[in-house]
Amino acid sequence: MVLMMTEDIAGVTGSATGIGAAAAAAAANAAPEGFAAHPAAVSRGFTWTDGSSTIDYTATAGHLDIRENDGSPIASLFTVSYVAQKVSGDAAAVAAAGGERPVTFLFNGGPGSSSVWLNTGGFGPKKAPSMAPQPSGAAPYPIEDNPYTLLRWSDLVFIDAPETGWSTMAPGVPTSRAWGVDQDADVFSRAVIDWLGANNRWNAPKYLFGESYATTRVAVMANMIQNRCIDLNGVVMLSNLLDWAGEQAGSDAGYINLIPSYAAAAAYHKALAAGKDAVEANATVTDDLLREAETFALGDYAAALIQGDRLPVEREREVARRLAELIGVDKGLLLRRHLRLDMEDFRAALRGSEGKMIGRFDARFVADNDYVVGSGGADPATNDAATAGVNSAETCAFRAALHDIGYVWNRPYLVLNNMQVEPNWNWMHQAPAVDGPMMCPNTALDLSAAMRRNPLLKVAVMGGKYDLACPYLSARNDIAHLFLAPRLRANISYGLYATGHMAYVDAAALKVMDADLRAFYRDGQF
Repeated sequence: MVLMMTEDIAGVTGSATGIGAAAAAAAANAAPEGFAAHPAAVSRGFTWTDGSSTIDYTATAGHLDIRENDGSPIASLFTVSYVAQKVSGDAAAVAAAGGERPVTFLFNGGPGSSSVWLNTGGFGPKKAPSMAPQPSGAAPYPIEDNPYTLLRWSDLVFIDAPETGWSTMAPGVPTSRAWGVDQDADVFSRAVIDWLGANNRWNAPKYLFGESYATTRVAVMANMIQNRCIDLNGVVMLSNLLDWAGEQAGSDAGYINLIPSYAAAAAYHKALAAGKDAVEANATVTDDLLREAETFALGDYAAALIQGDRLPVEREREVARRLAELIGVDKGLLLRRHLRLDMEDFRAALRGSEGKMIGRFDARFVADNDYVVGSGGADPATNDAATAGVNSAETCAFRAALHDIGYVWNRPYLVLNNMQVEPNWNWMHQAPAVDGPMMCPNTALDLSAAMRRNPLLKVAVMGGKYDLACPYLSARNDIAHLFLAPRLRANISYGLYATGHMAYVDAAALKVMDADLRAFYRDGQF
């Protein structure tokens, strides 16, 4: 498999340049009046092949300058796009099934994250190395041609959120214009529509792909964009969180949703009783165990939690005993916590006797317990062995890809800005057909409205068994509360993989995801 630069070719949003010329052009301010200064967009041609398919494509790095309806500036959003110019082989056969080539808009979440991970961690034409569930370590990294790039099935546009990456608010425009559930979705919807117009892709099949908080975003966007008279073909949601009620302190739903993921983690780390679904390291957790955990979580466990302190003592002890068997922690700890074990307590308890803490984003990762003292304080995005194990490789691969394109800008690139963004986030959400804004957003209502409005809209719901940040049962429960007619429910596909939150960092899981995504783009389901 090779990925090589070809002759410079005209980009979709920028002119043809070489790397040297691009560097010179990038020094000039290309921002329209009223926007923060930024370099001109740069494009470069590449060829990707895996032996069965060949794609000549244009990679473009630059900004989308987003405006209000009256033309006043809002923000400049940094984007990296990959647009096929010539496709042959297997990839061409899949694309031909739908006529014009699709375009997919991809975003990571946070709120406060750039879109580095989905790009060079997962689905762009170049990929960072990954040894998950082991850390990738420090450079040098053998940056790979990505055999599972989504570019085979769709053109790709990765967009960084305002005040992440190189995306900036326009001078004088407060961050509150973009830092909120509805505000964020509006800015991203404008960006998608602007890109379609600038590149004359109105008649292309259109997809949104969001991960983590970006699943909240794309659920709102799907309804918002369609309300602006542009129907979508599909929405891909990875590591879902739509109904935020389960994230609130004291919510029983949050504890219920975590139980199967706790069980998966316990089995992976061989913390279950001997002979009870224990697995060797790197083996997959059995489906039977997950089904057993789901049945218990939604049945006896949920019934016990809803009773609060009305639960009889003997019944509490029986539920604690069964829960301890399933998730591999001490029954006494569960009783002291009234059957409610917070994620951080579980992470510390599962292998605490060894002085170890398991990962939040991927429970297969392990770090010394003292890791939490010096690895990012209260920042959940860095205070985790799982993210620390992959962040450097994916960031370095991304910056190397920009260098190959020829994009140069001498200012810090904010891979993560969640510690600034999230504390200032406006969580109020105006859901469809709800009187007044919701204090705690439930964007499943938006997705449901979008699917009713457009009965042909296809939805892929994907997640990892070992993801404690966005447990897969939470996604299943959210989708189960869309209350769609059977013909619309048939438009939803589910994928569960032996990996964590950033499912694509696991090579084996990515291979399975790739097969599902190919079917989704070709057939609308998997």
